[in-house]
Amino acid sequence: MLDVVNHYDGHFGLGLTPEEKAELVRILEESVNQEEGEMAQFVKVGTKTDFEVVEGGKLVEVAGQRIALFKLGDGYCAIEDTCPHAGGPLSEGPPLEGEVVTCPWHGSRFDVRTGAVLAPPANRGVKSFPVRVTGNDVEVQVG
Repeated sequence: MLDVVNHYDGHFGLGLTPEEKAELVRILEESVNQEEGEMAQFVKVGTKTDFEVVEGGKLVEVAGQRIALFKLGDGYCAIEDTCPHAGGPLSEGPPLEGEVVTCPWHGSRFDVRTGAVLAPPANRGVKSFPVRVTGNDVEVQVG
């Protein structure tokens, strides 16, 4: 997939940075996986009680993915746990400021609802995951 991105970057003179190329590869691979019939599914990551006293995020691992889960009011939000700047664990950041998590390593800030980057040094957001509550179970959609 990187060959395809490099080809188009060179052909059209886009001048993409290595980080932008990596993000395009990730998006293209996700698209291909979804088109090949990889079905998204909700997976239980705990119960409501497991997340009641969490001030920041809590790391959960689902299908080999490290996901930071946050309690936000009466609901939950989930984003990739790894900061794209230098790999900091977002689930270990300080308590949320509203709907914003701060990377504990270098201070990048992300919206926990969407994964959008709000402050550098990170130059791109992280993936967000749908979360639902079924009875007492908290579930994250992956796939």
